[in-house]
Amino acid sequence: MGRRRRARGCTPALLPRFARAQRQPPVLFYEEDRELLLVSRRRAELAPALRFVIPDAELVEDLVDKARFQALALRTDLPVPPALRFGAREGAPAAVPLRFPIVVKPLTRRTDQWEPVGGGAKALIVESHAALRALWPRLAGFAGDLLAQELIPGGEDRIESYHVYVDAAGAVAGEFTGRKLRTHPVRYGHSTALVTTDAPDVAALGRELVARLGLRGVAKFDFKRGPDGRLYLLEINPRFNLWHHLGSAAGVNLPALVYADLAGLPRGPVPRARAGVRWCKAWRDAAAAREMRVPLHSWLAWALGAEAKRLVAWDDPLPLLLGGLLHWVPTRPGRAIATAERPS
Repeated sequence: MGRRRRARGCTPALLPRFARAQRQPPVLFYEEDRELLLVSRRRAELAPALRFVIPDAELVEDLVDKARFQALALRTDLPVPPALRFGAREGAPAAVPLRFPIVVKPLTRRTDQWEPVGGGAKALIVESHAALRALWPRLAGFAGDLLAQELIPGGEDRIESYHVYVDAAGAVAGEFTGRKLRTHPVRYGHSTALVTTDAPDVAALGRELVARLGLRGVAKFDFKRGPDGRLYLLEINPRFNLWHHLGSAAGVNLPALVYADLAGLPRGPVPRARAGVRWCKAWRDAAAAREMRVPLHSWLAWALGAEAKRLVAWDDPLPLLLGGLLHWVPTRPGRAIATAERPS
């Protein structure tokens, strides 16, 4: 871990040095918030030696920081759930002007700081003001500020997304829509099973928001569909991400389109993404499926049939079979390897 941190600390200096040693400026991709911010904040230094696409610097900051995102939503009338910012070390608020249950999450994604508080979940569900006060000693261990947001009813499979690459001229070069199937932990966990969809309302709203924000580059718009069918915007991630593997399997390879533009190559025809194409992160999805009481044989059939898989190859299926089986074998009577959802 120490070497990894030092390597990341050297990245701003190493990138231009590496790039200048190449025959042509390399094409740069970034897939985490910290990498996105590094490239955005040092774009003037990196641009002469590297080729990359990225939104306007101010927009990047507005999208990454959840407090700034809420302010952006107010300015541009984005369809976000009501939310409130507060500091975990300021003491529990006497009143919260939100309807419970609420979701509490960090303003910025710092897994190393949030994990001791939230465990493997990206957010915590709080059912009442009394529950918030009871949770406060745990929240106080988080160094940063937090965002409380009204909960939109429904599971993680109600989260739908719009994925897009907008070229320098402002034209949509490629797009597709998708939906989460499972996460681990089961609520507010990391994605373990995904599927592409044909959702015209998601695509239409995504395009509308792209135009409203003047966004360029790649982005993922996460929506949650409420019980009445309304789409609520949860977040916008302007970076490359795991969904692009699935999009490529469905016929729309957004990183390849970006590369073609930056390298001066023809894009080629861009087909409509096929709906129903699946992706899974096998080991974590086995745990998620078990928690959701999916029978082992059903999950194995689904996972083996998934068109895109992380760290699994068709010509070597044994690790998938053994890894999936392990998540259904109890470690001792009454206890299984897969862990239950963290209580909030």
